[in-house]
Amino acid sequence: MSTVKNYLSLVKFSHTIFALPFALIGFALGLNFDGRPVVDSGVPHFALPIGPSQPIVAIITKFILVLVCMVTARSAAMAFNRYLDRSFDAKNPRTAIREIPKGIISPNSALRFVILNCLIFVTATFFINHICFYLSPVALFVILFYSYTKRFTPLCHLVLGLGLSLAPIGAYLAVTGRFDWLPLFFSFAVICWVSGFDIIYALQDIDFDKSQQLYSIPSVVGKKRALVISTLLHVVSAACVITAGVYGHFHWIYWVGIAVFIGMLYYQHSIVSPTDLSKVNIAFMTANGVASVVFGVLVIADLFVG
Repeated sequence: MSTVKNYLSLVKFSHTIFALPFALIGFALGLNFDGRPVVDSGVPHFALPIGPSQPIVAIITKFILVLVCMVTARSAAMAFNRYLDRSFDAKNPRTAIREIPKGIISPNSALRFVILNCLIFVTATFFINHICFYLSPVALFVILFYSYTKRFTPLCHLVLGLGLSLAPIGAYLAVTGRFDWLPLFFSFAVICWVSGFDIIYALQDIDFDKSQQLYSIPSVVGKKRALVISTLLHVVSAACVITAGVYGHFHWIYWVGIAVFIGMLYYQHSIVSPTDLSKVNIAFMTANGVASVVFGVLVIADLFVG
């Protein structure tokens, strides 16, 4: 149990709360797009062999596979980031307590953990459908490539957002096997939302990043301008979920969810300023955790009971 706890800490498993609700939104959209189940002769479009009398079993099986993909992809990405940044983490007082710098988990063990999660992810996509399987290397490339970006571009925050934005469209593809605009609107929202709050989080390391010649928007443009960029990204994110609400003909429950989501975006910007970073962790974890979970629950509720 101690080893499991260490690896869960390595990948910050609690941060799964950010993207998981959006993956569930994508899954729910696939099951019930515009109020119409995505079916063919009464049987959902699943790669697994199922009969007309087993749709619920197939849905549950597909749901489990999507969760496996979500957890393993994110675990691989986080562990690879920790593995690649281990020398920087050891120098940064804020991150020196992490598992690899402290010697709790060896670099080779972390790398083996990354490979194992990648293999499980690809295997799970094989049992979902062909398009998810064929796109699995692309997804892995995006989420693993993020770890390199801070070395050469301040747009690293957008790459992180892109990686997490695969959750809603990936889950939708798992159910339907096709692309649609509605889940893409949620993916666009995730890109801007995640990029915006990652910029806020990066404010903590602005001096360290400069000293190590690492790139981030705060280290390049300064705290004040970074917060302006973060605000603009969150405005675009809000616009995306509003557009999704109009395009998808959602009901009142959805709009309550939007109010909470936008309220949490406003809240995190109200408690962080260029001269006061004491509440960055509250803005990062609490505000965004509430925004994601409440919004996800209300969107799914709207789909099925709205």
